[in-house]
Amino acid sequence: MKLLVTTCALVLAPLAAAALPAVGDMVGTDPASATTALEAAGCMAPRFEAEDGKIEAKCHDAEMRKWEIYIDPQSGQVAKVKADD
Repeated sequence: MKLLVTTCALVLAPLAAAALPAVGDMVGTDPASATTALEAAGCMAPRFEAEDGKIEAKCHDAEMRKWEIYIDPQSGQVAKVKADD
């Protein structure tokens, strides 16, 4: 039984880590709702700042890779997702 659980965890872990918000996902326009939605989508500990007319959320996934999520401030939808360089 332990082997089955371990095997499933190893197989599914990369899939869970890849689960980030996608372009078009609704996350909200205020920090509280955006934080809740981003964390539910696997984007942990978001920090927000304004950039080029968008809200930029900097966060990390389960594997500690850093991501930048750009949110349209009017609609609350994700406009762009990119790895933080």
